[in-house]
Amino acid sequence: MQIEKIKQLQKLIDDAKNIVVVTGAGISTASGIPDIRSKDGAANNKDLIKKYKYDYETIVSHSFFMYHTEDFYRYYKEQMIFKNAKPNVAHEYLAKLEKRKNVMIITQNIDGLHTVAGSKNVVEFHGSTQRNTCMDCGEKYTLEQIMAQDGVPHCTKCGGIIKPDVILFEEGIDSMAIHDSVHATENADLLIVVGSSLVVYPAAGILNYFRGNNLVIINRDPTPYDAYAKIVIRDDIREVFKNLI
Repeated sequence: MQIEKIKQLQKLIDDAKNIVVVTGAGISTASGIPDIRSKDGAANNKDLIKKYKYDYETIVSHSFFMYHTEDFYRYYKEQMIFKNAKPNVAHEYLAKLEKRKNVMIITQNIDGLHTVAGSKNVVEFHGSTQRNTCMDCGEKYTLEQIMAQDGVPHCTKCGGIIKPDVILFEEGIDSMAIHDSVHATENADLLIVVGSSLVVYPAAGILNYFRGNNLVIINRDPTPYDAYAKIVIRDDIREVFKNLI
């Protein structure tokens, strides 16, 4: 445990006025959600490719959803939804921090655990499995509601197909999400990265807009931005946040 670095981080948090937190897969693996791009993750798992007959990026694409909707939902429900996953100590800490500090969370994750934990100021770059929309009439549905239907979920009002509010391959990230993230990062005096390799864009590119001196990276593995950070902590994310006040 890197206690001295955690103490330094605590002081930076206490002194900061505007905090931006960028989170990636590492914050959710602590809640039991596997990292898609890890060695054994869905993107690299040959057994899954054999089982579903397509690779990850093909299945999780807009065109596949439109033309192979049943196969998409089979994969989506079996491999991308983790009903028992709950916010961990890191999610909970950030939600509490928002009550006393100006905090924006920019997340690459689609699990929605930041909002479940209680965070309000969250930009979900890739959307969220917690929200779902009828493609015909726009009726909104919860994750529980679409999981309760077998196969492809249909709107109970108009019968249209329901689509998860997640950004699939071939789809663009919401322009307002990028605008809000850039604006917050430009005005932040503390930028904390939690559980991100910082190689997936455009989320990784957000760091280029940071004008402050206090960049902190908490990640298991090295990142391309480590040399620019004031503090780099390579430790268990849960243990780091357990030791923050």
